[in-house]
Amino acid sequence: MKRELYTQLIKWKDSAIRKPLLLQGARQVGKSYLLERFGKNEFPNFFLFNFEQTPQLAKIFQADLVPKRIIRELSLVVGKTIIPEKDLVIFDEIQECPKALTSLKYFNEEMSELALCCAGSLLGVKLSSESFPVGKVNFLHLYPMTFREFLQTLGKPKLIESLADIANPLPEIAHDMLWKLLMEYFITGGLPQIVKEYVPLRNTPVEARKNTRKLQQELLASYYKDFAKHAGATNSVHIVAVLENIPMQLVHNQNGSVKRYIFKDVIPGKKSFADLQCPIDWLEQAGLAIKVKVCNRSELPLESFCKPNMFKLFVFDVGLLGCMLNLPVEAIADENYGITKGYFAENFVAQELMAADAQRLYSWTERNSQIEFLINQGSKIIPLEVKAGIRTQAKSLQQYIQKYSPEEAIILSRKNTDWKKDSVVKYVPLYMAGSL
Repeated sequence: MKRELYTQLIKWKDSAIRKPLLLQGARQVGKSYLLERFGKNEFPNFFLFNFEQTPQLAKIFQADLVPKRIIRELSLVVGKTIIPEKDLVIFDEIQECPKALTSLKYFNEEMSELALCCAGSLLGVKLSSESFPVGKVNFLHLYPMTFREFLQTLGKPKLIESLADIANPLPEIAHDMLWKLLMEYFITGGLPQIVKEYVPLRNTPVEARKNTRKLQQELLASYYKDFAKHAGATNSVHIVAVLENIPMQLVHNQNGSVKRYIFKDVIPGKKSFADLQCPIDWLEQAGLAIKVKVCNRSELPLESFCKPNMFKLFVFDVGLLGCMLNLPVEAIADENYGITKGYFAENFVAQELMAADAQRLYSWTERNSQIEFLINQGSKIIPLEVKAGIRTQAKSLQQYIQKYSPEEAIILSRKNTDWKKDSVVKYVPLYMAGSL
C-alpha cells in the first residue's frame, strides 16, 4: 500500500539537520507497516524493536540512556552489528517504554548520524510518565488512508490524476466512477488492514462488505480494550460512551447539517462540558475523534472567536462511523441511508482536511446560519459548504457572503465541477475535498 507520507520520510532521511523521528497516529492507521517499508526500500539494513511485543527490551534502557551502550546491546539482541552511519533503527510502540522515549534526546545529541524512527500511539506518548525530549525530535502524523490513497490501492492512477484539477469539470464517466468509488470508501474507511482485505474481494461485493463490517467490529473492540488499559475501568466506560455518542447525535441533525456537540444525556448524571471534557480530550488526543471548533465570527484569528464548549465532533474514520451506526453496507452502496448522508459527507471532509495537514478545523455559526468548514489560507478565509447530494441551495452561504465578502467560497457536493472565474461560489465534487 502506497502512503503519501512516504515522501516526507524521504525528506527526513535526506535532511542535513535530521533528528530522531516520531511517527504518531491512532492505532491501526499503518505506522509500523510504513516504517518497515521505508526501512526495506531506503537502507542497507533496518532493525525493528517492538516494545509491546518484546517488553523485556525495556531493561536495556534502565541502567542509563547512553546511545552507544544502547545500540551495542540492541545489536546483541538481533545478533548483528548495527551501523549508525548506514542503518535504520525503528522503535515500535515506543509508548510502552517511556525511558526509550526520553532517550531520543540523547540520540539526537550524541548519535545524530543514526537514522532513528519511532512509532507510537498518540495517547500513550502524551501520557508518558517520563520527560518528553522537547526540541530534540522531528514529528510526522499518519492518519487513515485518504480517498486518494484508497484509489492508489485499487490501482486507479488515471482517476487519481483527475483529482488534481479542481478548476475544470471532469468527463461525466470519470465523475460517475469517482462517486461510486467514494461510496466504496464510505463503506471501508481508510484503515489499512480493512482496505487490504477488501480489495481482493471486490469482485464478490456481498462477501467483501460482510468481511469489512466484521473487521470493523473487531477493531472497535480492540480500541475499547485499549481504553481500559490506558484510562482504567471507570474512565474507559465514560470514554466509550462519548465515542459511541458521536454518531448517535445524528438525531439532532434533521436538516442534514451537523450541529455543535450536546453534552446532556451522553453519560448518566453528566450534563455539562466540564463533566465530559476529560473523555472528549482523551479521544481527541488518542486521534479517535476529530474536533471542529465553532466560530461566532469569521475573522482572523479564528481561534479568538471560539468558545471551549462550542465544537462539533466527528469519528476519525468514516468506515467505523457506519459500523458504529450499524448502518447496512448495502444502504451506503445504494446511497439510501437517509438523514445520515450529510453527516457522512462532513465526516469525510473533516478526515480529508486533517490528512492534508490542517492543524485545526473550524466552522462558523451566527444566529440561524452556519458553514461546515472555514479554510484559512494565509490572510484569506474560505467558507466551505458541504452537501451530500446534487441539491446545492446554500442560504447560509449567501448570508455569509453578504456579511464577509470572501474572495471565493466553495460548495462540495454530488455535482461535477463548476468553476466560473467571475463567480465567488465554486462548485467542487465531494471526492475532491483532499485536493483543496
